[in-house]
Amino acid sequence: MDMSQPAFEARHVDSLPSVTVCAPGRLHLGFFDPAGTLGRSFGSLGLVIDGFETEVSLAAVAESRVTAAGVAERAERERARDYLDRLQQHSGRHQPLHLTLRRVLPAHAGFGSGTQLALAIARAFAAWHGLDVATPVLAQWLGRGARSGIGIAGFDHGGLLVDGGPGIAIATGATNTSAPLLARLPLPDAWRVLVIQHKTERGLSGDDERRAIATLAPLPQALAADICHQVLMRVLPCAASAEFAPFAAGINRIQDVLGEHFAPAQGGSRYTSAAVGRLMQWIAAAGHGAAVGQSSWGPTGFAILPSQAEAEAVLAAARADRVIAVDLTLNIVAGRNRGATLIDSRHAR
Repeated sequence: MDMSQPAFEARHVDSLPSVTVCAPGRLHLGFFDPAGTLGRSFGSLGLVIDGFETEVSLAAVAESRVTAAGVAERAERERARDYLDRLQQHSGRHQPLHLTLRRVLPAHAGFGSGTQLALAIARAFAAWHGLDVATPVLAQWLGRGARSGIGIAGFDHGGLLVDGGPGIAIATGATNTSAPLLARLPLPDAWRVLVIQHKTERGLSGDDERRAIATLAPLPQALAADICHQVLMRVLPCAASAEFAPFAAGINRIQDVLGEHFAPAQGGSRYTSAAVGRLMQWIAAAGHGAAVGQSSWGPTGFAILPSQAEAEAVLAAARADRVIAVDLTLNIVAGRNRGATLIDSRHAR
């Protein structure tokens, strides 16, 4: 399990002097123990995927500004400006900068868009100023990673990831450390992920998410233990040895347990989007042996399959049976076994 310090993939291009960071999206496959039955809450399983990225650039200007490439990017300008302000305050570096939001992950959809935007801006800012600051520290500066460390570890490393939940200050009960990365494995190269998006729906976030978690009954310790057992003795070893069927069985059991647990906060359903839920149920019953579920609060669903051919077969069969609602978008992607990329054009030759 490779948990060494990240070596960001750096490329040098001929362009105006700038630093560009591309941060990958991730799927959150589930918490281990939301109630903290042993004194440590949450703990997470996640997977970084190709095909979904946030991309930002920084360049020097006479007066700071934030620009955006499109509608989705413009919706994130205020949050991006706040992140840049916080970075300047924490670092003491106040050089005027032009921050450009070139691409952003879908917001509140289960891809970790807020964390990836924050970390992409932070890593570009650190690179611009030559600051040697670890990603978990940058995340703390920007208030990210309160429950899950998957987005932080995924930014650095990619792959299939396990975090141990955030640390707790015994005296106050307050979270005081980022969730440590416990395991990191590459997803087998042949495996594919069918990503199902419902672009007109949104998952819970912010205060709504906090209120929903607070109103749920505690997940019983026996079920938390079952999830941990599935991760340790099915999901991780079978990803390491490319044994797809028991890997899928482990993911499906985790999603079954957590789907029932979080259903009261999702209108009584395991899926935020009814259209995604119907398609996921069809895939689960179609006999392909897929690992299916919802990422975080959705609405994005996923089906992990053992090969490109299997993923294409599922997609073709779903189209033939007309079970794909018109407002759903489906994409077949690979797991991403590397983290964010950094392009520093100031070093171009």
